[in-house]
Amino acid sequence: MQTVNDIRQEFKQLLQTKEFVTDRSGSKTIEILGASFLANESAIFGTPNKEYIDAEIEWYKTQSTNINVLKEIYGKAPAAWQYTANDSGEVNSNYGYLIFSDRFHRQYDKVVAELVNNPYSRRAQLVYNRPSIWSEYNEQGKNDFICTNAQTFYIRDKKLHMVSQMRSNDAIFGYKNDYAWARYVQGSIVKEYNMYMRYVDRDRVVVGDLHWQVMNLHVYERHFELI
Repeated sequence: MQTVNDIRQEFKQLLQTKEFVTDRSGSKTIEILGASFLANESAIFGTPNKEYIDAEIEWYKTQSTNINVLKEIYGKAPAAWQYTANDSGEVNSNYGYLIFSDRFHRQYDKVVAELVNNPYSRRAQLVYNRPSIWSEYNEQGKNDFICTNAQTFYIRDKKLHMVSQMRSNDAIFGYKNDYAWARYVQGSIVKEYNMYMRYVDRDRVVVGDLHWQVMNLHVYERHFELI
C-alpha cells in the first residue's frame, strides 16, 4: 500500500519529467489520477496551519453555509473560499452542514447507529456530493462543486478505519485541511460508538487507519517550489 511519502516522491518525479497539465486559467499543474494511499501524515507538502484548521472545523460545526461566519471565527476568509462563494458569501461545502443537518438526513447520526447495530457493516457512509450539484455548483454566482464524494467507516480488529474518497484534492492546502476534518469526524464517531458500548457487552474501538482515495490529486504551479 502506498503512503504519503510515496505520493510525495511521485510528485517529485512528475515535476522532474515536466509532466504538466494546463488548467483553464493557463496555469500549469501536476496531477495524479486515481491516487490511493494510506494517509499516515497530516501533510503531503508544507506544514498544517493549526489555527486555521481549528477555525474551519468550528465553522463546519456551526453548519452555516456562509463564509462570513468563518471570517468571524478566524479573522478572515481565505482566498479559496472567497473564490468559491457567491456575492453574499454562500457556498455548498460546509461539511458539517452536509453530514449533521436535517436537510441531508442527519447522516452522521445514521452512521453511528449503523455501526452500533451492525459493527461489521459496509453501509456506514457519509455522502457529501450529490447529483443535484450539477445545477447547484454555480447557482447565484457560486463556484463550488463539492470536492469530497464520501467517507465510509469500518470496524475491524477493534479499530474504526475510514476511507475518504475525493473528487478533487489540492495536495498542498486541500489535503491538510481535509485530512484534519476527516480525523475529527473519525475520532468523534469513535467517542460516540464507545459511549453506546457502555450499555452492551461489546468491545470498544480505537481510531484506526485513514485511507485516502482521490480521483484527481494535484499541485498548482505556484506551489511547485514546495515539491
